[in-house]
Amino acid sequence: MIKRLNTARGFTLIELLVVISIIAILIAFGTARYITAEKGARDTARKSDLNQYRIALENYASAYNSLYPGGILGDIDSLCGKVVTGGTFASVYLSGGCLNDPRAGIGLQEDYNYRSDPTGSVYVLVADLEKSTDFFVVCSNGRSGVVASKPSGTTCPAF
Repeated sequence: MIKRLNTARGFTLIELLVVISIIAILIAFGTARYITAEKGARDTARKSDLNQYRIALENYASAYNSLYPGGILGDIDSLCGKVVTGGTFASVYLSGGCLNDPRAGIGLQEDYNYRSDPTGSVYVLVADLEKSTDFFVVCSNGRSGVVASKPSGTTCPAF
């Protein structure tokens, strides 16, 4: 009589499917957290960029009788390209050049927005936050914060 040796080694199909499912779930959670962390980091960069613009605008105002670049209603490139004594606004007042939104032009993400009245007495800087549907706003009166709707003019919104 011939005896068969049980030489079947390895995992069953069910065990393999369970392990693969667990790994897939872990990857899904990790990817979601990573994407959320990336969005938060880009929002932090946006806030930092607008604060750098605020400093540059205050330096500009110190040189131009407490007035800011006036009559600009548009994206930040309009401000950066403004000709000032010694070059452009970006080359004179921003050491690294014009700062743009990390995802400007990708999907619906807009670049930073600079709005000033015709006299140059007030300004509003706006960044579209990615992690939420809110906007980060920096005003010439020194106030900054998050608002639910994008300011349309040069009036600083209530925070």
